[in-house]
Amino acid sequence: MKLEPIAMPEADATDRLAGFGEVNQGYTEELARAEAERCLECKNAPCRAGCPVDVDIPAFIKLIREGKYSQAGLKIKETNAFPAICGRVCPQEQQCQAECVLAKQDKPINIGYLERFAGDYLIASPPEQAERPDSSGY
Repeated sequence: MKLEPIAMPEADATDRLAGFGEVNQGYTEELARAEAERCLECKNAPCRAGCPVDVDIPAFIKLIREGKYSQAGLKIKETNAFPAICGRVCPQEQQCQAECVLAKQDKPINIGYLERFAGDYLIASPPEQAERPDSSGY
């Protein structure tokens, strides 16, 4: 298992000078799966205790690891309506990532990057209505 966190790609400096696009480019599917592979799947999930909206972090990370990106985004949306936004602005370093077991080695899972990936994936590739878990029956 790779212990080193996967860095998020950044826009080239010359491109940043030419516009107002995001500096952080987000994970590719390959990078997201590699980062998700680092998760230890802790039994008591201390990362989840650090999340103020109680996202089931281990479950959505497992779904990313399995390549089920839309399902990962929908899992997050069970308690957080805006994963793409929160993946960018939530202070994960002081919340869920601070509680990650790997934080003791100063190498926590990049939960925020994975949340952003899942949220961006949902926006770019919305799942079919039939794939959506819906307790109302519609």
